[in-house]
Amino acid sequence: MSTVDRSRLHDLMAVERERFVASHRRSGQLAAEAGRHLLGGVPMAWMTRWPGSHPVFFAEAHGARITDVDGNEYVDLALGDTGAMTGHGLPVVAEAVARQAARGITTMLPSEDAIWVADELARRFGLPRWQLAMTATDANRFALRLARALTGRRTVVVHDWCYHGTVDETLVTVDAHGRTVARPTNLGPQVDPSLTTRVVQFNDVDGLAEALAPGDVACVLAEPALTNIGIVLPDPGYHDALRRLTRDTGTLLVIDETHTICAGPGGATAAWGLEPDLLTIGKPLGGGVPAAAYGLTQVLADRLADVLHADGIDVSGIGGTLTGNALSVAAMRATLASALREEDFAVAVPLAERWAGGVAGVIAQHDLSWTVQRLGCRAEYWFCPPPRNGAAAAAAVDGELDAFLHLHALNRGVLLTPFHNMALLSSSHTEADVDRHTEVFSEGVAALVV
Repeated sequence: MSTVDRSRLHDLMAVERERFVASHRRSGQLAAEAGRHLLGGVPMAWMTRWPGSHPVFFAEAHGARITDVDGNEYVDLALGDTGAMTGHGLPVVAEAVARQAARGITTMLPSEDAIWVADELARRFGLPRWQLAMTATDANRFALRLARALTGRRTVVVHDWCYHGTVDETLVTVDAHGRTVARPTNLGPQVDPSLTTRVVQFNDVDGLAEALAPGDVACVLAEPALTNIGIVLPDPGYHDALRRLTRDTGTLLVIDETHTICAGPGGATAAWGLEPDLLTIGKPLGGGVPAAAYGLTQVLADRLADVLHADGIDVSGIGGTLTGNALSVAAMRATLASALREEDFAVAVPLAERWAGGVAGVIAQHDLSWTVQRLGCRAEYWFCPPPRNGAAAAAAVDGELDAFLHLHALNRGVLLTPFHNMALLSSSHTEADVDRHTEVFSEGVAALVV
């Protein structure tokens, strides 16, 4: 079995860094200018996670391509970490946004588009009642508030190394003694996370049963498959057990489809026949325009009717002044009407299969103990056998190897999601795009192994 030559890895990384600097001079100049007043030198701190000595500044993006300010063109396999899952600059969305902007962006009044969007979300996901949000973080935060209000319970349960945006209750993990603690990079948590949250390992039915047994849990907030620590798929029967245990203990089940919409037009909920009490989704709904939504069963909607029509709902912790603005809703209608449809997944999923097959072929060629995981049109490679939970996934991260393969690909015109080794395929990609990644990946791996 082959292994990675670590000394060679360091030498190759130095070469790639030099190549990056030489081919991204304008981005380097802009990065220096950005450092004057932008905190961390970027609009959002995680933009520093890209490989290379400074961020790459983009000039334009269309379909599955990005061109940077130095004129370098990339096959974009990151797609805004799902935010641009439909492809960049969808003409239908751009036209809808332009039309709505000319008519008014936000008025505190509903638009007709909101009716269409709610009907479409109900059709896709099977939940009959919906409200809108600006981000999936908002949608998850609102869902947790509703769950606590409906059950009178304060505790929530999440999976270890899950990701549900910047929701305080979910930026957690467990320590060596199994106690709930803040994630290592969680900045300034407002309270001890053990006061709000219990953490269980994904695919651990016994651990889930133990966490729910006291009968004090408002809801389980769960991704159908872990994605932000890498793709961790559910064991057969795990979702059946999750639904049974939540019902048996009077616990609500909230499914977050923000990333797992890659499984199909109705996400994993439709593809796998899940039955959540509430569902949240954000990122791709507006074709790149900030937009999100959360849905719930009719039973829960009926129980909330008086609350949602009460005086003071504007300071209830649900919503915001720009939530449901006409621009975002117009973008959602245009996106859902023209993208993320069966015919789009019919193109994207086979491309993801081709991507996974190409990577698996390179791994087999070099007799490496690496593996590939795929969920719909999302795929990813691991430097280990497939993890079954977030703890194993986190332990398997190889930062040096990640950084080299990402920078090697970037220098050759292929962008991967910077947080892990994930590729997201869209109907804008082509087989040639996929094969280019396989070629670049093969070259990078061949340079490393002994």
